[in-house]
Amino acid sequence: MGSLAENLEAVHARIAAACARAGRAPDAVRLLAVSKTYGPDAVRAAAAAGQRWFGENRVQEAAAKIPECPGNLAWHLIGHLQSNKAALAARLFDWVHSVDSAKLLETLDRHAAEAGRTLRALVQVNVSGERSKSGLAPAAVPAVLALAPRLRNVQIAGLMTIPPLAADPETARPYFRKLRELRDGWAAATGLELPELSMGMTHDLEVAIEEGATFVRVGTGIFGARAKPAEGAEDT
Repeated sequence: MGSLAENLEAVHARIAAACARAGRAPDAVRLLAVSKTYGPDAVRAAAAAGQRWFGENRVQEAAAKIPECPGNLAWHLIGHLQSNKAALAARLFDWVHSVDSAKLLETLDRHAAEAGRTLRALVQVNVSGERSKSGLAPAAVPAVLALAPRLRNVQIAGLMTIPPLAADPETARPYFRKLRELRDGWAAATGLELPELSMGMTHDLEVAIEEGATFVRVGTGIFGARAKPAEGAEDT
């Protein structure tokens, strides 16, 4: 791989090409640099190259890293969040992509209020039904979306999914398409806008963009191979 700045430029070129094929504006898709397992130096280098959106999997890792990084960055939690870490997450992150229960959503709302912050949240949907994946079954999502009018410090902005791991990017297309279709149906039924779809990683971001992604989560395509992937974590 090239330098970090060159890697970022290459990923942006991939995003722009996929948007052009799909008839979408390039700025309709935001690049989330997944900095999990990479140190503050890597984040600072990416920020110096113009990257402002960063994703972390683990609250404790982010708590140690964020204070050492520039203060003008937006931080997104993309990994599973336990309720007992919601208070810290509400202080650290601007977005949480991995809401997977009504209890967690209400807990985040309470802690965000206590911290005097407003968070944006995405509901994680287990479209594939894999037992190894976090996220709500599609049938359970409407009950969580129904909480939106009661929330004061959390805005439900859309949905997130992780498809089954496969070498062929096209394998992910049905799952990305299904998430978009579910979003469209739930938005129509509830009146919620739900504009955001967080889906697609380094190897399948083009397919995700063609199916409507507004966030793509890219780690290795920007920072290079990790020394050792976090156990149970997605390969971004």
